[in-house]
Amino acid sequence: MKIAKVVIDGATSQFDKQYSYLLPHALTDICQAGMRVLVPFGRSNLKKQGFVMETQEVDNADGLKSVISIFDKSPILNDEMIKLCNWMRNQTFCTYFDAIHSIIPAGIGMKLVETLSVNKDYPIDTLLENEKAVCIYVKAKGSIKYDNLIKSLNLSDDTLISSLVDKGALIRENDAVQKIGDATMKVAHLEASIDELGSLSITAKQSLVTDYLSGAGDTSVKEIMYYTGVSPSVIETLCKNRIISLYEKEVFRLPHSFSENGERNDVNLTNSQQKAFCELKEKLGKEGGACSLLYGVTGSGKTQVFLKLVDTVIDSGKGVIIMVPEISLTPQTLSLFGKRYGKRVAVFHSAMSQGQRMDEWKRVKNGQAVVAIGTRSAVFAPIKNLGLIVIDEEQEHTYKSESSPRFHARNIAKFRVNYHNALLLLASATPSMESYYNALNGKYSLHKLTERFGNAQLPDVSTVDMKSEIFSGNSGCISRRLADEIDIVLNNKKQAILLLNRRGYNTYISCPVCGYVATCPNCSISLTYHNANKRMMCHYCGYSEPVSKKCPECSSDHLRFYGMGTQKVEDELNMLFPKARVLRLDADSTMSRDSFSSYLGRFSNGEYDIMLGTQMVAKGLNFPNVTLVGVIGADQAMFSEDYRSYERTFSLLTQVVGRAGRGDFEGKAIIQTTSPDSNIIHLAVRQDYDAFYSDEILTRKMMVYPPFCDIAVLSVSSTVREVALDTINKIFDNIKELIENEFTDVKLHILGPSAASVPKINLRYRFRIIIKCRFNARFREMIKKAMNIKRKGDVSLNIDVNPESVI
Repeated sequence: MKIAKVVIDGATSQFDKQYSYLLPHALTDICQAGMRVLVPFGRSNLKKQGFVMETQEVDNADGLKSVISIFDKSPILNDEMIKLCNWMRNQTFCTYFDAIHSIIPAGIGMKLVETLSVNKDYPIDTLLENEKAVCIYVKAKGSIKYDNLIKSLNLSDDTLISSLVDKGALIRENDAVQKIGDATMKVAHLEASIDELGSLSITAKQSLVTDYLSGAGDTSVKEIMYYTGVSPSVIETLCKNRIISLYEKEVFRLPHSFSENGERNDVNLTNSQQKAFCELKEKLGKEGGACSLLYGVTGSGKTQVFLKLVDTVIDSGKGVIIMVPEISLTPQTLSLFGKRYGKRVAVFHSAMSQGQRMDEWKRVKNGQAVVAIGTRSAVFAPIKNLGLIVIDEEQEHTYKSESSPRFHARNIAKFRVNYHNALLLLASATPSMESYYNALNGKYSLHKLTERFGNAQLPDVSTVDMKSEIFSGNSGCISRRLADEIDIVLNNKKQAILLLNRRGYNTYISCPVCGYVATCPNCSISLTYHNANKRMMCHYCGYSEPVSKKCPECSSDHLRFYGMGTQKVEDELNMLFPKARVLRLDADSTMSRDSFSSYLGRFSNGEYDIMLGTQMVAKGLNFPNVTLVGVIGADQAMFSEDYRSYERTFSLLTQVVGRAGRGDFEGKAIIQTTSPDSNIIHLAVRQDYDAFYSDEILTRKMMVYPPFCDIAVLSVSSTVREVALDTINKIFDNIKELIENEFTDVKLHILGPSAASVPKINLRYRFRIIIKCRFNARFREMIKKAMNIKRKGDVSLNIDVNPESVI
């Protein structure tokens, strides 16, 4: 007999394991690993969705429950993805289904819909009048969804329905349906032969349809009506007379419109690009996979190297994944590769509809698309024969997931290239400290592009001391030097990009009389004033309130607005340059789907003169007409408590400065700072990554931070502060006891327990322990035991390994 090892959807971490189910004889030859099944679960035998992780032949299956049904005709997960699920569960402390939900698109998932029908054998006449009325209503419908029944009868609760189910008058069943249906179109097929058509008595309009089908073959009804001008009734009559037949054909909801195969133009490489390409080409197909770092200054033409590598991989019959850190970079990359490879390109990012993401996933899975482009989720694209993964701007924090499973796309990519004997290519002008360290120490191969591509030159970079600006009477956001340069750009019909990594109008509101600061009632954070809606808003939980004219503490009329955000700078730009067309790009101005790509397209077409934005404008974008970049508040992130603050500041400044002078015109960059003597600012001005790395790596080594250790942040939250604090202390005590006894070989350094840097978010109190460690099997075993405690109330517990920020 055969059993299936099944993981259950919705299982909490305490119940997350593989359960054995007997496969009925009728399902024995059908069921395969990677399929979805319906199984009874728990003491009440609730019907639950599960995934089959493997099947086994056994001699004895006594006491096992049986699989009820199988949802799929073929496996949703292949062998690679099943192994990846197991690996993610072990590495990120997530559940099986957390991993599965990150691998497959949400739309393809199944949902259980509860339906009710009348038991034909039950004597309805014996029921009470209100019960009888319900059964008559359900009987008239045949069957009805539970939610629809409650709504239709305007019932306040399910007491009446449950009573009828308990009595046996109503039958309650769970039916599995796909969350997002397949997109289909109605297609016409000509049933009559050419000879038969000559003898048929049909109208002139009907002849238009049959003639069209004779020449074109099976065609959608919509297309037939468009080209022949006939009405739906003409087609219905032909179908009724069996001259044609209609059937449903699945179509894909494409988020792009490319030609079938694209057009592959020659890619001309410089000597340094050719050298890098040849070296990287040798890494393709290496046993066990390979990892390489392509380090090139901004504008050095890393993309041209990508194109040549992708050509090589596709010509060998393999597939490619190209990853970008932000949705904003997707249209630019998609356009480049789409023109080259046509409909063989698929795209993945969160701004797409669920139906589009599901269809793109299907196209990749069935081999219609062999190049997958997108943000973090693209790393799971189901390419069967993977040859290359490119992670562009690999240092970006967006490649790390902040919710379970808390994976880094780079680690998923390493797993996949190892499985496929493929190449992982990391690319950046400012690589992460860990990646550059690995490259210098031989773990990755290192390839450099030290000069800009073509005639482009690195921009001339200078700083402005904002303290001096203030002392000289300029209290605005824009320095006189930057204003002068913007004026020159506008007069020359060129464009400028300005970076301020803080949205809103003012960063906080305070009363100078009593010291009151407007804070969020749900979070331990000050409210940010937004001029567009005249409200103070919390950027953590979304809470907002109108601005008070008086201080709520002392009733003073002297509330002051401090700090600056993109909205305030936008107002100042409009005042200084009333004829300039200013585009503000931040999370507030790009809420609607596709708005970001639309704005970028309009800026590229010259519809705007100045683009002002947060970090989303800082990297990867290529606008040849941009000759000026201005950085406002360059040192905002530099004084953060996070150990990556210097790295993040240097990278952001270097990247945004690199947006200037990428065409045939010289570029300039101006960095406004209150710390002009800072070494980080000096290095960013010189665009000297190697010098920055040399300084920073010494600090990391001395302080024992990555890459010289791993960091695990264990976090606890609860709506009750005492519960959260008690839980974190229990875990801390468990860790101390375990490393003093059973795990003496596990070396670590513990910081905490302590309150999180923002102690309360959305009414949940937060505490954490930061552990410097080696994230090996022994540490994972120890930490799982330490976290195995009885939880009280609504306490939430998670662990994040090597997070992008420890704040």
